[in-house]
Amino acid sequence: MIELWINLAITFIKVLLILGIFLGLGAYLTWFERKLAGHIQARIGPKLVGPFGLLQPLADGIKLLTKESIIPRNADKPVYYLAIVLSLAPSLLLFSVIPFGPGFSIFGYEIKPVVADVNIALIFLFAMGSLAVYGTIFSGWASNSKYAFIGSLRKSAVMIAYEVILGFSVLGVVLLAGTMSTVGIVEAQIKSGVWYILYQPVAFVLFLFCMLAESGRVPFDIQEAEAELVTGYNVEYGGMRFGVFPLAEWYLNVMALSALAVVLFLGGWSGPNIFGPFSPYLWFVLKMFSLVFFVLWLHWTLPRFQARDITEIAWKILLPIALLNVVITAVVLYFV
Repeated sequence: MIELWINLAITFIKVLLILGIFLGLGAYLTWFERKLAGHIQARIGPKLVGPFGLLQPLADGIKLLTKESIIPRNADKPVYYLAIVLSLAPSLLLFSVIPFGPGFSIFGYEIKPVVADVNIALIFLFAMGSLAVYGTIFSGWASNSKYAFIGSLRKSAVMIAYEVILGFSVLGVVLLAGTMSTVGIVEAQIKSGVWYILYQPVAFVLFLFCMLAESGRVPFDIQEAEAELVTGYNVEYGGMRFGVFPLAEWYLNVMALSALAVVLFLGGWSGPNIFGPFSPYLWFVLKMFSLVFFVLWLHWTLPRFQARDITEIAWKILLPIALLNVVITAVVLYFV
């Protein structure tokens, strides 16, 4: 009985750490992106609020909290509020099955740096990723605005196309590792001494395309399309309600999918032991934020695709490549 309560307490602490760390990182990624955009465009970016502008996210949060939030007259209020929850909750739940390092012991109890080590972790991740799109759809429908509704429909079309490709891109890794457990996939790469990006380079590129599409990042941000839809599906939200959507989609989703890419293709926490006992955790964070930096860099470098081009690329080019990659992987594994 005592051991059960200890395990519950450990899990509760893990959940609090995940919430605190990644919500804080999501807020400060807004500062980092604005700084990065400033340097790319030969300007300074935030610099007035705090040293180097580091308090700018706090100022933005206070501004959003103090703004008046006006609900459209004919909005479907229950669905209007439910959309906010469905946008944020799945993005946070994605982190629950991501292992951030190897296990360690404290006072005789083994601690795993993962909230839930389950053998169907990838299925859970796909389920949460698919659930997140309902927040976008509900927000566009409940707002009773044609611009918001068009943005939500665009997002639905992208998600339907790229969720299929995402599943096939991951299937090659599952065949190699022989498990759907995220911890098991990392351990399989460490045991073989080879990161799966070497065996599955095509799948890794496909995963990057899907990561950009799932998180609504350039060049796949047709659901916002400021010049066409005045920010799209969340245009009728104000104050902090408005801020929840980009926090969940642009930052939490990007970090979660980057962490998943590290687990699937980049060996997870594996790396040279140059930082002592903290090496595995630092390597994981370094790999994850390298991918986050790549996504943010693309946002301020590439132009936006048209809606028609995005779906045609998915169904006519990326999906056949993903299917071919899975078939070749299965054939090679069978004979070799």
